[in-house]
Amino acid sequence: MFRRMRRTIARALRFRYHMTKSEENSVTELPEVETVRRGLAPVMEGALVERLEARRADLRWPFPEHFAERMKGRRIERLRRRAKYLLADLDRDETLIMHLGMSGSFRVLLGNEETSPGEFMYPRSVASNHDHVVFHMSPRATVTYNDPRRFGAMLMGDTAKLADHPLFRGLGPEPLGEELSADYLAQKCAGRKTSLKAALLDQRIVAGLGNIYVSEALHLAHLSPKKPAGVLADKKGAPADAAKRLVPRSGR
Repeated sequence: MFRRMRRTIARALRFRYHMTKSEENSVTELPEVETVRRGLAPVMEGALVERLEARRADLRWPFPEHFAERMKGRRIERLRRRAKYLLADLDRDETLIMHLGMSGSFRVLLGNEETSPGEFMYPRSVASNHDHVVFHMSPRATVTYNDPRRFGAMLMGDTAKLADHPLFRGLGPEPLGEELSADYLAQKCAGRKTSLKAALLDQRIVAGLGNIYVSEALHLAHLSPKKPAGVLADKKGAPADAAKRLVPRSGR
């Protein structure tokens, strides 16, 4: 089933997912974050931050101390993703950690053309009074972070120690990674009485899955979200049929 979910996510990377009104306030989903990463990479990877404007002191949490000064003149070596976080690996072994929260988005101004990277489930703000961080890049591009609700975040951490950062410590494997298998889910969920939906939303089991895609995954696997997570393992702890339907690619 996770194979089908992969196709669902792949489609979401190209087309907008239509939400119900009750879903419109959900936190940004993993496929949205990945489309943003792909859209930002061409203008940010390998580029220098000539200047950064932090137009307020915080978002969800305070910005790093001396944020603008620390970012000035830094080269972005790589732009990657872990769960729902965008990670801009900088020179001198630091990483800028970014999260879109509920309403965050970026705009890119290149010459006279402005674009908004990412395929979102509902429209994002372009109101300039919600522009909170502006990256002035070299070669000439301006990348603006907009976030009306200010539930997003920008933090900095040591690249080599990122796995031990409080935001990433204990995160499970990526839903699109090779580590996720029927065996893995059976091992993690054997004997658990919590619901399947709650187990899959647990970031310690699978990183980055949100409400919409967990619901989609369970629907495609013909599994009730209310069933206990223990149904993924048989009496010996091996993957049950339910686990194989969720992750058919593992072959077990």
